[in-house]
Amino acid sequence: MTDEQRKAIALEYFRRMDRGESIFDLFDDNAEVYFPKWGVARGKHEIERLFGDLMSILAGVSHDMTYANVIQQGDMVVVEGLSSGMLKNGTEWRAGTTHAGRWCDVFEIRDFKIQRCHVYLDPDYAGADTSRYPWLGVGRTTRY
Repeated sequence: MTDEQRKAIALEYFRRMDRGESIFDLFDDNAEVYFPKWGVARGKHEIERLFGDLMSILAGVSHDMTYANVIQQGDMVVVEGLSSGMLKNGTEWRAGTTHAGRWCDVFEIRDFKIQRCHVYLDPDYAGADTSRYPWLGVGRTTRY
């Protein structure tokens, strides 16, 4: 595979997610996905469960790929970017406006399939975890 082919698969993952389309055929049958506060999903069945759990709280998501940083080395593709979206409870987030929305995904792509995807972000999209992080409370100075 070429670097461009690996990059195209990683970007297709985000495009499909944003359109609400299935991403599962992009993964190898034995792939691994890590998502914060969920853990590691191994194999397509667990990956489908992970994303099913995630989509049970998300009404929609949009990844702004205009200014995404893409770094590649061998089979690895790292994509860092910004997102916006809405939770099913109506709470919205947007990188640069709310504390949520900055992310970094690390892919390992071989044989035209995602072998590994580790997602790094804060899954508290609503900023509701104020008991453990008091700086999320009202009256704080924001630094988005």
